[in-house]
Amino acid sequence: MNNILEVKDVRVSFLEERRTIFDKRKRIEVLKGIDFSIGEGEIVGLVGESGCGKSTLAKVILGLIKPDSGEVIHRSEHPQMIFQDPYNSLNPSKTVGFILEEPLKNLTKLTEEERLKKAKERLIQAGLNDKYLNRKPSELSGGQRQRVCIAESLMMDPKLLIADEPVSALDVTIQSQILKLLENLQENLGLSILFISHDLRVVYQLCDRVIVLKDGRIAEQGDIDRVYRNPQHEYTRALLEASGIIS
Repeated sequence: MNNILEVKDVRVSFLEERRTIFDKRKRIEVLKGIDFSIGEGEIVGLVGESGCGKSTLAKVILGLIKPDSGEVIHRSEHPQMIFQDPYNSLNPSKTVGFILEEPLKNLTKLTEEERLKKAKERLIQAGLNDKYLNRKPSELSGGQRQRVCIAESLMMDPKLLIADEPVSALDVTIQSQILKLLENLQENLGLSILFISHDLRVVYQLCDRVIVLKDGRIAEQGDIDRVYRNPQHEYTRALLEASGIIS
């Protein structure tokens, strides 16, 4: 299996906020030597408690944060993010059609007809028909908005998606539908997905491998069945026990 993404010894630090103007600002290391890869067509889960560095790592991979050291090697163009909150990640003043076509207007030379055709195709792939093109986000349900976000993430034909808690704001039934959609897209389009979640049951349902992040370091990573059935790190075991997966 060829790797679509390689993260090599990535370190990121930030200056802490001052409580008063007289305080000296200390540099806090958020990511502490992160190493992992994602293969073509692989779904990898990234789990850990809030504040462990998951979202920072996602931003580094997308190029939104420059690491202090280390490197991120992409073997795909235009990696895309699927966000946790589908409403706030969509422009409320624009129609679904406008939102989907916007990256094509800015980054391609496709004609208006070609852009519309692709928007319809991606919307259908996400489980909605083209009647939704003229609707605004406020006219959609939470599940429908997340499907629009997924369609938007596919517009530039990425090979890598980063899904940051994409089902945590949805009810259980809609969660299941969105997870099945991601699974189908991975199979049909050969996508690789980094799936960030605090829900270890959801990760087990969807992912091939899992990375456990603790305090900016990888505590454990490996095949999903091996890690869940025989965790090697006490922190992994604690997470699985807290989720009721093991006792």
